[in-house]
Amino acid sequence: FFFFPLGSPYQPVIEALGNYPQKKFYNVSKLGGAKYGNDTYTLPYSIRVLFESSIRNCDGFLVKETDAMNILDWKTKQSNVEVPFCPARVVLQDFTGIPAMVDFAAMREAVRNAGGDPVKVNPACPTDLTVDHSLQIDFSKCAIQNAPNPGGGDSQKPAAKLSPLKAQARKLPCRGQTGCKGPCSAADLSRNLGQFSAQIENTPILCPFHLQPVPEPETVLKNQEMEFGRNRERLQFFKWSSKVFKNISIIPPETGMAHQVNLEYLSRVVFEVKDFLYPDSVVGTDSHTTMVNGLGILGWGVGGIETEAVMLGMPVTLTLPEVVGCELTGTASPLATSIDIVLSITKQLRQADVAGKFVEFFGSGVSQLSVADRTTIANMCPEYGAILSFFPVDNVTLKHLKHTGFDKAKLEVMEAYLKAVKLFRNDESSSREPEYSQVVQISLSSIIPYVSGPKRSQDRVAVNHMKSDFQSCLNEKSGVKGFQIAVEKQNDIVPVQYEGNEYKLSHGCIVIAAVISCTNNCNPSVMLAAGLLAKKAVEAGLVVKPYIRTSLSPGSGMVTHYLSSSGVLPYLSKLGFEVVGYGCSTCVGNTAPLPEAIRNAIKQGDIIACGVLSGTKNFEGRLCDCVRANYLASPPLVVAYAIAGTVRIDLETEPLGTGFNGKSIYLRDIWPTRNELHTVEEECVISSMFKELKEKMQKGNKRWNLLEAPESTLFPWDIKSTYIRCPSFFDKLAKEPVSPQPIENAHVLLYLGDSVTTDHISPAGSIARSSAAAKYLTNKGLTPREFNSYGARRGNDAVMTRGTFANIKLLNKFIGKPAPKTIHFPSGQTLDVFEAAELYQKEGIPVIILAGKKYGLGSSRDWAAKGPFLLGVKAVLAESYEKVHRSQLIGIGIAPLQFLPGENPSTLGLTGREQFSILFPPELSPGMTLDIKTSTGKVFSAIALFENDMEITLYKYGGSLNFVARRFL
Repeated sequence: FFFFPLGSPYQPVIEALGNYPQKKFYNVSKLGGAKYGNDTYTLPYSIRVLFESSIRNCDGFLVKETDAMNILDWKTKQSNVEVPFCPARVVLQDFTGIPAMVDFAAMREAVRNAGGDPVKVNPACPTDLTVDHSLQIDFSKCAIQNAPNPGGGDSQKPAAKLSPLKAQARKLPCRGQTGCKGPCSAADLSRNLGQFSAQIENTPILCPFHLQPVPEPETVLKNQEMEFGRNRERLQFFKWSSKVFKNISIIPPETGMAHQVNLEYLSRVVFEVKDFLYPDSVVGTDSHTTMVNGLGILGWGVGGIETEAVMLGMPVTLTLPEVVGCELTGTASPLATSIDIVLSITKQLRQADVAGKFVEFFGSGVSQLSVADRTTIANMCPEYGAILSFFPVDNVTLKHLKHTGFDKAKLEVMEAYLKAVKLFRNDESSSREPEYSQVVQISLSSIIPYVSGPKRSQDRVAVNHMKSDFQSCLNEKSGVKGFQIAVEKQNDIVPVQYEGNEYKLSHGCIVIAAVISCTNNCNPSVMLAAGLLAKKAVEAGLVVKPYIRTSLSPGSGMVTHYLSSSGVLPYLSKLGFEVVGYGCSTCVGNTAPLPEAIRNAIKQGDIIACGVLSGTKNFEGRLCDCVRANYLASPPLVVAYAIAGTVRIDLETEPLGTGFNGKSIYLRDIWPTRNELHTVEEECVISSMFKELKEKMQKGNKRWNLLEAPESTLFPWDIKSTYIRCPSFFDKLAKEPVSPQPIENAHVLLYLGDSVTTDHISPAGSIARSSAAAKYLTNKGLTPREFNSYGARRGNDAVMTRGTFANIKLLNKFIGKPAPKTIHFPSGQTLDVFEAAELYQKEGIPVIILAGKKYGLGSSRDWAAKGPFLLGVKAVLAESYEKVHRSQLIGIGIAPLQFLPGENPSTLGLTGREQFSILFPPELSPGMTLDIKTSTGKVFSAIALFENDMEITLYKYGGSLNFVARRFL
């Protein structure tokens, strides 16, 4: 019912599209009248998308006429009413997608057991799942300094004229690579292509020193082999899912990251189903789904639980949001990259308090930003708390789509449709802008280069203040920025022997430098800037210390293509930034361990070692447990800091290093100009690249194509499996809802502070050998080398439950120091969180969580709700919540409770050692205040954070999964 107008009460507004009479659409402007349809319309563009969806999907049940009218009356109804939204499609990545598909498989089982037809259990909304989070960097800095070029041409064609950069790269000396030994002859090319074609289908490789095809890089091959080897079982499950479930497609490993694949391949901008047109829109199981808003596609991240409900035909329900207009003016400094713009906007919008709101960009500065810049900005909106950041389609968007190979006829229809429904932004100064809830003005001219860290993405540091800021971090008490290093130890130096040479480590030394597949890699300008900077650095004689764990993990083969075709890839490789594979790696904690000598030196000297990465997440301990300071930076700055080897440097006044002839080389000497970037980008980022990439994505790769998988209607669960297990969410499937049960004499499982992130809650990264999950896997006969990561094992609820709250940086006030531990109060024992929860469940004692402000901050993770649920958590009592996580808690059946304004455990005199009793009335209502009684006799009130009747209904049914499953009975 999502995609056809049958039964809608608004049939009269269906019209033919101008010069394309066979194309039909809802002309909502005629329905809107003066508020929408003529020159005095006021609705923000993002709200117009919600309005069109409500009209098109109005069925009188899930979407009602009053919902459409409330959206139309946005100016007076914003923040006061709940509205449904039916997205055009769903995007999943494998870390969050595998539990969704496992739940679908379990739901088929439950429906069959309850007498229903399991074949009916299928996604109702088009769903794309990209396997992009499985990659781990097992191999890097391999002897072969090559990288794949999915856009490469046929070797039989005449050699194209080399650009100056290519020709110069060809002259670089080889360093004994096994796949490249001198100039590439015709015979070499033929033999190499033959060897390659037997390895990976449709992926020609360029030797970066001669820019001619050679066999698949050893680094990539080894990492791919490890990825398919350790993840074979879950990949077979995905293959089974692609065979038996209707309306879902699986994008295989080594294709690219979900956000970038979404941009380059999955995005339509305008959907067309049987000649019926409507706006493209999407929700996904990742908070960075918002990236597509830079392309004029309304989309945001929701919890895996809500996403599953959308996949099964339910709308997303949201409070009709306020829309903050962000007016961009001026032009940025030549040294400021899109990341500098992103971090500046992040800080200013965070200060403007846009949490839970839409942000929509307008003003003369918008036209100065490319689509790549816009998607970079939109991608970061979860970091400043907004639901999404929307850039309406304009001439810049159409020009981008034309360059990326969009069909000309489709572009013409798209433009005509968007103008007909007034979703096309006119960038002329005379055009009237919509009215917004508030306006935030940002001058791009005032933006200078920044990095972000050392522990949170919102803590910006001007590059010219980096040295002094890190010094202040050493001095500050341990907390959100400080490390509390004694003054007499701040200049300590620890000598270390590595590969036959002695190096000296000190506070601020860089040991990880990663250009990774997130945010920046969709932006050619910043990636090419990194390559051009590397080129100038190599030519000047600069090097990177060999112990620094450098890597380049592109978001897709397109990135590798333009780095290769521009001739800068060999220079990145020369500095150690070798393509290690395609997918999320360092950003999600999947980096290879540091060399043992380096780890020992860091621990011996209690050194504050640093990581620098071009991603969006830098929470403490995320990259590696011995790397305590992590900075987000643009790709060229990642390369620059890797060359410097430390963050304790003033890049304006101090040299990066010494080049040839002992000459000091400064950042200004090797930083590429805007003209250089523009010239290379025009030459290399062309439509053929996107076209060929799309063809290769459709064909998949040989390993995936040859992978065998079952074809049965029900998945054949293997009780010995440590990857895929039938979860217990449907064990109590009932046909009717029950009244909320009281929570009596509950103990506090964890007493947490402010800004507890989903990284702290949900299992992520590698599985520590001393963890509860490791003990479980060891008992199953696995060795530590076979543990893999939590993300890879999200299809096993036993592993994930044990990994919940297992983050080494979890600060539980009961313990007083960072550790994944808590107190089991009946016995007084200090235990792993899972072990304590298991004891409570055996004793029949419910548990709750006490927390401070912004509980559940960070990326959307369904296991941040599922895990606590399976630990026996009945309610969370916090000062405030991140919106998506609050929704997830309800979706799984956990009650989100909030202290009254101005109150918290300290003001109420709570220690967390009390027992708590919470009585729910038979009829809950949104925002109701509940009384909570403690074992000490204290009684206080808290708000039940149910925002609408649908959320209350879901809670009564035991969560959205059980609610949806009942539809099949």
